[in-house]
Amino acid sequence: MAQVDQLSACPSCAEPPEQGDLFCGACGSDLRTPAQRAAAYDDRPTAGMNDEPLPRLPDGPAPGAAPDAAARPESRKSGGGGARGGGTARTSRGDAANRDAAAGGVPANGHGTSAPEHAHTSTEADFLLQPAAPTARTSAERSERGDDDGRAHSTEDSATGADASPPMPPPPPPRPASAAPRRSYTPQPSQAVDPRTADPQELRDDTPGRTAEPSGPATAAAAAKPAVPRCVACGTGAIDADGYCEHCGHKQPQPRDHMEHELRYVAAASDRGLRHHRNEDFFAIDAPVMADGTTATIAVVCDGVSSASRSDEASAAAAEAARASMSVSVPRGVHTQQAMHEALLAAGKAVADLATDEDAESQRNAPACTIVSAVTAGGLLTVGWIGDSRAYWVPEDRTSSAARLTEDDSWAAQMVAAGLMNEADAYADPRAHAITGWLGADAYDLEPHTASFKPEQPGVIVVCTDGLWNYAESADEMAAAVPPDARSRPMRCAQHLVGYALDAGGHDNVTVALVPFPAPDERAGSA
Repeated sequence: MAQVDQLSACPSCAEPPEQGDLFCGACGSDLRTPAQRAAAYDDRPTAGMNDEPLPRLPDGPAPGAAPDAAARPESRKSGGGGARGGGTARTSRGDAANRDAAAGGVPANGHGTSAPEHAHTSTEADFLLQPAAPTARTSAERSERGDDDGRAHSTEDSATGADASPPMPPPPPPRPASAAPRRSYTPQPSQAVDPRTADPQELRDDTPGRTAEPSGPATAAAAAKPAVPRCVACGTGAIDADGYCEHCGHKQPQPRDHMEHELRYVAAASDRGLRHHRNEDFFAIDAPVMADGTTATIAVVCDGVSSASRSDEASAAAAEAARASMSVSVPRGVHTQQAMHEALLAAGKAVADLATDEDAESQRNAPACTIVSAVTAGGLLTVGWIGDSRAYWVPEDRTSSAARLTEDDSWAAQMVAAGLMNEADAYADPRAHAITGWLGADAYDLEPHTASFKPEQPGVIVVCTDGLWNYAESADEMAAAVPPDARSRPMRCAQHLVGYALDAGGHDNVTVALVPFPAPDERAGSA
């Protein structure tokens, strides 16, 4: 058999091939001659894909076709020159013969020189599909489209006005970017989310870039549930029964860590401080209306004894008992000093009632606290105290002298009263704040201290615990710490004094109440 000549250049890109190349190394075009393609066509399948029968051409040979042209099944191209992208039409041998005859080429009926028995084109598919309705396509469209691998269709395909079989189905469109899976989190009502292992950024309501989830039955049910308190530190974890964050372990602030309250003519504020783990101070204020239509003011401040058990309960019980007693007796016309004495006794009983047999059996100190109170009514100022909590008088005119209205029940005060030490040395001693009087079941002798004053000018009464006066001990120091507008803005003054103590160190709980004197309606009534 004579050797078949090799093409001298690629018909598509004009790149000269190397010896023995069947496909162009630059563009991949088929470099085989018709004889080589015919030889390769002999390697054809005898069964369809998935054991399906191969499709056959319509019955009856085309005019001038070879006798077996209509009976041969469709051919499949060898893998070397197949289209890589799909969508290329199949061409049967009978169709190729018909096209040759139509183009005026070699006769297809065997007279003269016939076409190769297995004509193979570059447009045949790599695999077979079931035939479908033919689709018309112009030669211009075929020329413009070309093969998926960049090669133009063969002259055999371009010579016809329509393909014998439909094109391969187009590949599915790429998934849009908006449909890409995004990271989101939507807990369902049936899911038990453990905040200790959950992603904090998913649980946080203020996560940057968070998008709203679509509404539905699950989200509607979740929205109907009450909001769960979250940690004030990390903003994520839930709070357990002991008051700690289940995610970061931060101890949550308690309601008593910072308290503020303001009535018409009296205000108070309390803070845990910077060193203690809880606030053992408490206050109670009231402004009852007198029989003559004027307003009385009542302020009670208590400091729990840190060495006693449940001292926070003791301070709360004492403050409420004293306030309740004076809120009844003062409007009824009882003298304010007598009303104060009865209130302090009522506070002592309330604290003593907190003691239990368990305290004695466990050798714990019974609940205990100190108390100081101030009441103004009818132009009279009355103070009462047990322990080392204090009351100060600060005049509105700062050119006048301020005064301390109480004397401490403490070791330092006893040393000074006995003349054994001066005040500066006594309060510098480590034993200075050891109290000698308190409220509680183990108190030696409950001796309430009361005193009444009739100031000659307007001012304010500062009622406070040692958490404040430790940083402004003398009357002049306290007057310097009180803002000038304290009488007209008692709440702002109380907040300022609490901040003053915290800025100075905040070593103890800080509680202060401000009582303006006289009350505005009292001055108007007497004028």
